[in-house]
Amino acid sequence: MYPDENLSKNQVPYKEQIQSVQTAVNQFREANGGILPIKTRDASTPIYQKYPIDFHRITPTYMAEPPGNSFESGGIFQYVLINVEKDPTVKIFDLRIADKIRELNIRIHALDYPPFKAEVANNVYSLDYKQIGYKEEQFVTSPYTQNNLPFVINGSGDIFVDYRSDLFDALKKEKNLSFKSGDDIRSILTKNSDFVPAYSLPYTVDEKNEPIFMTK
Repeated sequence: MYPDENLSKNQVPYKEQIQSVQTAVNQFREANGGILPIKTRDASTPIYQKYPIDFHRITPTYMAEPPGNSFESGGIFQYVLINVEKDPTVKIFDLRIADKIRELNIRIHALDYPPFKAEVANNVYSLDYKQIGYKEEQFVTSPYTQNNLPFVINGSGDIFVDYRSDLFDALKKEKNLSFKSGDDIRSILTKNSDFVPAYSLPYTVDEKNEPIFMTK
């Protein structure tokens, strides 16, 4: 899916590229009365994928061209905005996660029912990979810890990345932060990282201040 030329360069989340996009977004916003250079997405789009940057609106006036590591330039990263109401901030996520989820969905759609294995929370399940032709569990690499992150599936057959281990580590390190049950704690991952937890369900904390799925 991605071009071979300059592939290693296109896979590196250079901070200076993210900052150059942030500067361009800020300049566009200032020149356009607070309007943001984003693509329109459905209201139901998950929050960390909801505001992709529209590079057609900021190039070439505010930056010469999209960063080499962006999807628009053949890279593997989707540039998005978070905190759009108060402090629009540029972040990224790895589109190879979307590729992996697409691969899983192709196999799942060949079944008459989702391959549920065990219930891990209300309406959240692990996957039975043998049912869809895998010999072992599938993972993606965490952008925060480089650990393997598993997938989960809900009752509707939607697949998500399980960030609980990353959240557990972040909560241990950020002891000065105070969350209560019902708070969405995913912002702790974006606080000190250029990445958003893409394709995630909301999480909160239990009575032990440990991450759990925030499900109804």
